[in-house]
Amino acid sequence: MRYEIRVDGHMSDTLAQAFPELDHVVMSGQTVLFGSVIDEAQLFGLLARCQSLGLHVLEMRQVPE
Repeated sequence: MRYEIRVDGHMSDTLAQAFPELDHVVMSGQTVLFGSVIDEAQLFGLLARCQSLGLHVLEMRQVPE
């Protein structure tokens, strides 16, 4: 499954390195993390990582492969 997680603001390259399994792009004042997610456990782990880093998640969605 492929997912896209939109985070408020510009995430630095250093902070983006906390998500080595995902690619990222900055657009319109948001950072979009995207990539393959194996299962729900990994998905919830990504969200927990966002929370622990103080990131404001705007949207999370599954995208077509």
